[in-house]
Amino acid sequence: MGSRWREARVCAVSGGAAMAGYTLAAGLRGAWPPGAAQTAVPFHAQLWDLAHGRSTGDLLFNWNSGYGAPFLADFFAYLMNPFSWPTLLLPRSQGQLAVFLVALLSIGLGTGLMAHVLGRLHAGPHWLRAVTAVGYGLCAWVADNGGTSPTWLWGLVSLPLLCLAGDWCLHERRWVAGTLCVTLAWAGNLYTAAMATITAGLVLAVRLAAARRPFRQLVRVTGRAVTTAAVGIGLAGPVLFVGIRAAQGAQPESPLYPFGPAGLGEHLAQLLPGPHTGRPLPDVSVGLLGLLLVAGLPFNRRVRVRERVAWGGLLVLVVLSFVWTPTVLVWHGLAIPAGGPYRVAFALSGLLVLAGWVSLAHRPDPLTLAGGAGVVLLVAGLAAGRPSVHASTWVLLAVGGAVLLAALWTLDHRHTDRRAGAAATLVLGGAVFGGAVWSAYAAMGTPSPGTASGPPVRAAYATLRQAAQWPQGRTDPGPHAFTPNDPMLLGGQGGGYSSGYLPTVTALLLHDLGAGWTAGGRETASVTDPVGRALFAVRTYLDDGPPPDGFTPGRTVGAPPLVTVLPPGAATDTSSVWSRQESLLGGRVYDVPEPAPGGDPLPTLHGTSGWSVPATPAGAAGTVFTAACTPGGTAYFHGVWFAGTVSVPGGGPGYRSDGAQPTTAVPIHLLGEVPADGLVRVVLRADAVTQVPARPIGCLRPGALAAELARLGATGATRVSVGGHTLAADLPPGSTGTALLSAPATAGWTCSAGGGPSVVPGSVLGMIGVPLGAGADRVGCSFRPPGLTEGLTVALAAAATTVLVVVFGHLRHRPARRPRSARRAAQTGRRWPGWHA
Repeated sequence: MGSRWREARVCAVSGGAAMAGYTLAAGLRGAWPPGAAQTAVPFHAQLWDLAHGRSTGDLLFNWNSGYGAPFLADFFAYLMNPFSWPTLLLPRSQGQLAVFLVALLSIGLGTGLMAHVLGRLHAGPHWLRAVTAVGYGLCAWVADNGGTSPTWLWGLVSLPLLCLAGDWCLHERRWVAGTLCVTLAWAGNLYTAAMATITAGLVLAVRLAAARRPFRQLVRVTGRAVTTAAVGIGLAGPVLFVGIRAAQGAQPESPLYPFGPAGLGEHLAQLLPGPHTGRPLPDVSVGLLGLLLVAGLPFNRRVRVRERVAWGGLLVLVVLSFVWTPTVLVWHGLAIPAGGPYRVAFALSGLLVLAGWVSLAHRPDPLTLAGGAGVVLLVAGLAAGRPSVHASTWVLLAVGGAVLLAALWTLDHRHTDRRAGAAATLVLGGAVFGGAVWSAYAAMGTPSPGTASGPPVRAAYATLRQAAQWPQGRTDPGPHAFTPNDPMLLGGQGGGYSSGYLPTVTALLLHDLGAGWTAGGRETASVTDPVGRALFAVRTYLDDGPPPDGFTPGRTVGAPPLVTVLPPGAATDTSSVWSRQESLLGGRVYDVPEPAPGGDPLPTLHGTSGWSVPATPAGAAGTVFTAACTPGGTAYFHGVWFAGTVSVPGGGPGYRSDGAQPTTAVPIHLLGEVPADGLVRVVLRADAVTQVPARPIGCLRPGALAAELARLGATGATRVSVGGHTLAADLPPGSTGTALLSAPATAGWTCSAGGGPSVVPGSVLGMIGVPLGAGADRVGCSFRPPGLTEGLTVALAAAATTVLVVVFGHLRHRPARRPRSARRAAQTGRRWPGWHA
């Protein structure tokens, strides 16, 4: 019991030190986890609403984002970190604090588990394990990359958890516990669990290779590890299958940082402590102590040659896998992630800490320390002059290196003096803690203004709740935006949606209807024009406004119900954004003239693909498009990918268009009222050669939209009821044609009309369309995430396997029952014949 209590203290001290260091660094920098405002806080707000019964959807479907999107894959990806759930006890307005606590607790648990795993790897001084593990918990990846989405920090927990399961496999014990560890890792975050599983498998292979073992034992350990991983992953089947199916239907990645050749010095600079700036490279620094220990491992004669070669070979292979594109794809699930091509860096950081502990556990001698210091100086020399190496780096190397080498030398030569050893351990711990805090402080960078909390966000949330009309219509937070996920943050029902699982159907539907997107379609925005809002039944929306809130009170507009009816034989025209809107509306409302080009420079028409607009030279008037429309109408311009300025002569100030194909698409923009002569002139000053659609100008005819809204209100649903993942609508008796649901036609929907059988609905230009046949007065739809059934089936099979293993294990180890004659003898007090013998 005493040894367990001591081990718990070591793990608690290590985890507590890492948490204190992260908190201190964040406090000094004044920064929350990087990127928290973009994704993490809105998703935690959605979780809070679900738990408190304030959400319009449920775990299966999200009615808030993207005008209706699957949610279970997002829940698994962003909210399955177990530390996300206790934050529900905080007020909803404390989203950033909740996310900070998720990051903090993940760092603490991951560091404590790593301290325990180090002890399983090699015996050694307990408090030195705690000090070494801090380098893992506060590695550069945590402060710079992992914090951008605190759910990834579950990978910091998964790696030592899976290494612990591998240790049990190595010693052929605790199969069930190891299986549950695998399940916990994969359920907490599928993305980082795959990386941690590969890493833990490599660690187990090194441990098997480091010592000579009988072939039969190698086979048993390998089989045990494979079955542990397979059944553990199977228990997390719903997470795996739902995630895979969602990824297959998601908008493809659009890498922002291509793999260019980086010099050796730039990569080596990432090993050094301090701020890492410049081009994106793997954040693998684990502090100066870890670097010294790993660098000295080849020189440590107290470690067997076989073990040194095994660890050295593993580190070299992993490093090479980080710079070869095919292996990088394997690490990241066959897709280079946008914005962060080295998210797997925590795996190498963990390996560096493990290898460093192998050397420290064998008490590095002066030769080892000298060799390690020499390698570190060589690394620093090769990295000198790189953007990641600052003056502070040299200070840490000089001062910190001297302190660490002195402490390590004392531990080796004064190991019989307990007071000297304790003092050296304290000095070592202080140096490691101080260096880790400084490195984390520097890596966090300059804090950006918080946009996910504060009085403006609370005011917008209150405004939308007061204006809510769901399910009669939507309250859209757009076009104003605090974050890309404002509909979850503010509780409305809009088009804003940022997720790795954003369906391609959703992205293309909004793009085709004139909404903007960024990140290659993985961040969508709400529609901004009246017809687009009508198509999505938006009745209230927030617009940009003056400080201090930055938005205007909710603007109310007319809108049809969520379910409308397209008459039989309605045509679908996809030649322009205006015709697509009219096709879904079911009537003509636009003048869509062919523009006449002019100005300087002149554009070139490439058929239906659009106009090529040259860059505007200095002093030139700019490219001019002139279109004839009905006087008194409202003119709009859709530049899509146009990058430059757009203005209307005599029509007021222009606006800046920041399109960039294919990453950034700009939405439809209001130009103003069509003048009395009916001619709309648009002047474009392009930054570079760019394209605009063949018919970029659309003019909404006076009164046309109001007439169509009246028709849709008369023929559309008379009553709409919406559940968490269901929708039902009553239609006028005898309705024919197609019932159009104002939601993207994502996979997973089944619908029935007039009480008929449930079938997969059709897609009308990306929206859900339910054929009504000869006539129907009711439509009902239900959503079930693709992959959920398969995942549950696999999980049940894995659970049955686990139960069978438990039962057979219990029967195998149960003491043998005595013969009946022996039991009778015991009951009557008689003795066995020959008992005295």
